[in-house]
Amino acid sequence: MSDNVRTHIIVEGLVQGVFFRASARSVAMKCGVKGWVKNRPDGRVEAVFEGKRRDVEDMVEWCRNGPPGARVERIDIEWEEYKGDFNDFNIKY
Repeated sequence: MSDNVRTHIIVEGLVQGVFFRASARSVAMKCGVKGWVKNRPDGRVEAVFEGKRRDVEDMVEWCRNGPPGARVERIDIEWEEYKGDFNDFNIKY
Protein backbone atom coordinates (compact mmCIF):
# COMPACT_ATOMS: atom_id res chain seq x y z
CA MET A 1 0.00 0.00 0.00
CA SER A 2 1.40 3.37 -1.04
CA ASP A 3 1.92 6.12 1.48
CA ASN A 4 1.43 8.71 -1.29
CA VAL A 5 -1.72 10.82 -1.37
CA ARG A 6 -3.27 13.64 -3.37
CA THR A 7 -5.54 16.44 -2.27
CA HIS A 8 -7.34 19.23 -4.11
CA ILE A 9 -8.09 22.28 -1.99
CA ILE A 10 -9.79 25.64 -2.35
CA VAL A 11 -8.95 28.35 0.17
CA GLU A 12 -11.33 31.23 0.81
CA GLY A 13 -10.82 34.55 2.58
CA LEU A 14 -8.16 37.22 2.21
CA VAL A 15 -5.81 34.95 0.26
CA GLN A 16 -4.85 36.99 -2.80
CA GLY A 17 -2.36 39.84 -2.68
CA VAL A 18 -0.70 38.39 0.44
CA PHE A 19 1.93 36.15 -1.21
CA PHE A 20 -0.15 33.02 -0.59
CA ARG A 21 0.97 31.29 -3.80
CA ALA A 22 4.67 32.11 -3.41
CA SER A 23 4.62 31.09 0.24
CA ALA A 24 2.77 27.86 -0.55
CA ARG A 25 5.37 27.03 -3.20
CA SER A 26 8.21 27.65 -0.76
CA VAL A 27 6.61 25.48 1.94
CA ALA A 28 5.78 22.73 -0.56
CA MET A 29 9.35 22.63 -1.85
CA LYS A 30 10.70 22.33 1.72
CA CYS A 31 8.21 19.53 2.45
CA GLY A 32 8.88 17.66 -0.79
CA VAL A 33 5.28 18.10 -1.93
CA LYS A 34 4.55 18.29 -5.65
CA GLY A 35 1.63 19.93 -7.47
CA TRP A 36 0.44 23.46 -8.17
CA VAL A 37 -1.28 26.52 -6.74
CA LYS A 38 -3.19 29.30 -8.51
CA ASN A 39 -5.40 32.32 -7.92
CA ARG A 40 -8.99 31.89 -9.03
CA PRO A 41 -10.94 34.74 -10.63
CA ASP A 42 -13.41 34.64 -7.71
CA GLY A 43 -10.72 35.66 -5.17
CA ARG A 44 -10.03 32.18 -3.83
CA VAL A 45 -6.83 30.14 -4.13
CA GLU A 46 -6.85 26.61 -5.53
CA ALA A 47 -4.14 23.97 -5.16
CA VAL A 48 -3.35 20.32 -5.75
CA PHE A 49 -0.79 18.62 -3.52
CA GLU A 50 0.79 15.20 -4.03
CA GLY A 51 3.33 13.42 -1.91
CA LYS A 52 3.78 11.41 1.24
CA ARG A 53 0.69 11.51 3.46
CA ARG A 54 2.37 13.35 6.35
CA ASP A 55 3.88 16.00 4.04
CA VAL A 56 0.57 16.64 2.26
CA GLU A 57 -1.24 16.83 5.60
CA ASP A 58 1.35 19.41 6.72
CA MET A 59 0.64 21.47 3.58
CA VAL A 60 -3.10 21.35 4.20
CA GLU A 61 -2.53 22.47 7.79
CA TRP A 62 -0.33 25.34 6.58
CA CYS A 63 -3.14 26.42 4.23
CA ARG A 64 -5.53 26.77 7.18
CA ASN A 65 -3.60 29.94 8.13
CA GLY A 66 -1.46 30.76 5.10
CA PRO A 67 1.30 33.35 5.19
CA PRO A 68 1.36 36.45 7.41
CA GLY A 69 -1.25 38.86 6.09
CA ALA A 70 -3.65 36.15 4.94
CA ARG A 71 -7.00 35.66 6.64
CA VAL A 72 -8.30 32.20 5.80
CA GLU A 73 -12.03 31.92 6.35
CA ARG A 74 -12.68 28.50 4.86
CA ILE A 75 -10.83 25.62 3.25
CA ASP A 76 -12.49 22.92 1.14
CA ILE A 77 -10.47 19.72 1.00
CA GLU A 78 -11.07 16.84 -1.39
CA TRP A 79 -8.84 13.78 -1.06
CA GLU A 80 -8.26 12.10 -4.40
CA GLU A 81 -6.45 9.06 -5.70
CA TYR A 82 -2.69 9.60 -5.99
CA LYS A 83 -1.67 9.93 -9.65
CA GLY A 84 2.02 10.92 -9.58
CA ASP A 85 1.34 13.65 -12.15
CA PHE A 86 3.96 16.16 -11.01
CA ASN A 87 7.74 16.50 -10.99
CA ASP A 88 7.81 19.68 -8.89
CA PHE A 89 5.58 22.38 -7.42
CA ASN A 90 4.49 25.28 -9.62
CA ILE A 91 2.49 28.46 -9.48
CA LYS A 92 -0.10 28.48 -12.25
CA TYR A 93 -0.99 31.80 -13.86
